[in-house]
Amino acid sequence: MIYAIRHRTHFRYDSPVRFARCNLRLKPVDWDGQRRERFHLEITPHAEVSTPLPSGYPANTVRVVVDVTASELVIEGRSRIVVDRPMPQVLPDDPSVSEIAKLARQVRDLSMTAPANYMFPSPMIPIEPEIAAWCAETVRQGDGIVAACLALTKRIHKEFRYKSGVTDTDTAPIDAFGRRIGVCQDFAQIMISGLRGLGLPAAYVSGYLRTLPPPGKPRLVGADATHAWVLVWCGPARGWIGFDPTNGVLMAGDHIVAAVGRDYADVSPIDGIFLGRNGQTIDVSVDVEPLDEAAPRPTRKRR
Repeated sequence: MIYAIRHRTHFRYDSPVRFARCNLRLKPVDWDGQRRERFHLEITPHAEVSTPLPSGYPANTVRVVVDVTASELVIEGRSRIVVDRPMPQVLPDDPSVSEIAKLARQVRDLSMTAPANYMFPSPMIPIEPEIAAWCAETVRQGDGIVAACLALTKRIHKEFRYKSGVTDTDTAPIDAFGRRIGVCQDFAQIMISGLRGLGLPAAYVSGYLRTLPPPGKPRLVGADATHAWVLVWCGPARGWIGFDPTNGVLMAGDHIVAAVGRDYADVSPIDGIFLGRNGQTIDVSVDVEPLDEAAPRPTRKRR
């Protein structure tokens, strides 16, 4: 499948600002099962764009500086991505949960995708004993790692209610867990907190999800949004496998990885500061357009 992705962010400032600086992670990374063919960044008003910044995690980061007085700032990234990722399968010889926890501690790799980077608490995802104990009911030590994580994915999808507007990017995983409600970021962070609490490497993914309209309805341009899910290290043979607790499914051809990190702070599409009075409003629209349509599939939730 080939996708054309348009990610547009429109800042409107209450009063003209004299300076703005943003870190952008809009250029999708190359990842197993996907390849970036092209990327174009457009910024209005004109801005200086840095060379790629170093990152400890799989993310293409640049810094943008706007040093002219402006009442609005529009940042738009356009990507063309080829995705050829089959649906992962549960295999009878998958390592067990306990084996993966042991193997992860033995790996000496310190690269961006090394399991050691994703085993410990991170700024936005602490390890919560209550969440870990709840996850341990489903992720049993003797079960195969893929089957166990898929079962947890489906449990979160079944027991938690998706509702936008009740949490925000700063909501702690334990708060969303206690209320059993939230959006994709909350569900991903809950799953990651629980898995790390069991000694398993789990990473946070920011990306895009292909969404299809109901039968007979046109696809709405700009109706899509950024999505979040989980990658779990499933051993040296299977590597990183994606699990989407918002939809209760594995990562396959409908998922497009933009960036991977410990939590949202490592992969947020845009963060930064501005110098000016009062506040701002932000409108974000994302369009994920399949360029070679396949047979229709059910619409899925996304943030």
